Amino acid sequence: MMKTIHSYWAYIVLAILIFTVINAILGLIQKKEFTHKDFRLGLFTLITSHIQLLIGLGWYFMSPWYKSMKANGIDASNRLLAVEHPTVMILAIVLITIGWSKHKKEVKSESKFKKFAIFYGLGLVLILSRIPWSNWF
Repeated sequence: MMKTIHSYWAYIVLAILIFTVINAILGLIQKKEFTHKDFRLGLFTLITSHIQLLIGLGWYFMSPWYKSMKANGIDASNRLLAVEHPTVMILAIVLITIGWSKHKKEVKSESKFKKFAIFYGLGLVLILSRIPWSNWF
């Protein structure tokens, strides 16, 4: 059940994160004013990504393969799911959180969009790099 929730919630997080990054880049290029809509979009992205992290950590430590891995060790076949995926996802969420914190300190709209584009964009790149695509399709 938790694995299914983690998998489906990932689609939501990915869609919202892509939308937020594109919105930030467009806002930066078109020199738009940073509005409450942009603020809420960034906050919603932050919240959904943190929920995904909590679901993922819950699944990680309660999964049967974690118990097996703990007993038998990590080999090359489960390194992506055991080490790389969780580590990179945590780093991605940290970058998103830093972007959220830094944008609040900015006054100019351009700077706010820039923080979102950089930090949320880096988070998106990290997430896309370590999604276990073979398990998704």
